[in-house]
Amino acid sequence: MKINIYNMKGEKVKEEIELEDQTLNKIHPPLIHQEVVSYLSHQRLGTASAKTRAEVSGGGRKPWRQKGTGRARAGSIRSPLWRGGGITFGPKPRSYGLALPKRMKRIARRSALAAKIKGGNILVIDQLSVERPKTKEMVILLRNLNIKGKVLFLLDNPDQNLERSLRNIKDVRFGLWKDLNTYQLINSDRIIVTKKGFSGLCKNMRLSGIQ
Repeated sequence: MKINIYNMKGEKVKEEIELEDQTLNKIHPPLIHQEVVSYLSHQRLGTASAKTRAEVSGGGRKPWRQKGTGRARAGSIRSPLWRGGGITFGPKPRSYGLALPKRMKRIARRSALAAKIKGGNILVIDQLSVERPKTKEMVILLRNLNIKGKVLFLLDNPDQNLERSLRNIKDVRFGLWKDLNTYQLINSDRIIVTKKGFSGLCKNMRLSGIQ
C-alpha cells in the first residue's frame, strides 16, 4: 500500500511511503474495544461518597418510647427510612480502572492504527511548523487538504506556536505521536502526522514494510 505525502499547501510531493498489505490486515476489533473500555474506565474519578447511618450526625437516643405512643417503633432519627438519615448501600470512593496486559494494549493500538491507514484516514505531511501562532494558517491547511470532522494532529515535539494555532479550532485536537493511544485513534475521523512521526509510529507498533 502506498501512502502519499503532502506539504503545508496541501499539495502532493513526489515522495511516497510503502507499507506491506499483510501487516495492515491484522486487525483485532475485540482487543480495540477492550482497550477503549479500559482507557475510559481510568478516566472515571470514583470519588462519589454517601454517608451510612453510622456516619451521619445525630440519632444518639431513641426518639420516643417503645410502646404506648401509637407510633411505629423507632430507634434512631438517622435510620435510612427517615429524611436526613443514612444511605443504604450508597456509593463509596473506588477505582473503576480495568487493567490490561501491555501486550494486549500494544496489539490494540497497532490494530487501530492499521485500520486508520487502511481506511485512508491518515495524512502524512513532510513537515508541520509555523513561524508564529496563527490559527488562520491551520484553517487554510485543513481546507487545502479537504479535511472535515474530528481531526488529530500528531506533533514530533512540543511546539507552542503550533499548539496555539490549533487549540481554537473546533473539533481539532493535538498531541505528541509518542503518546498516541487507542482511544485517540478511534475518536478521530482524520489524523495528520509528519513523515518522521509516521515512521516512528510504524516502527514502534511493528508495522513493517516502511520504505
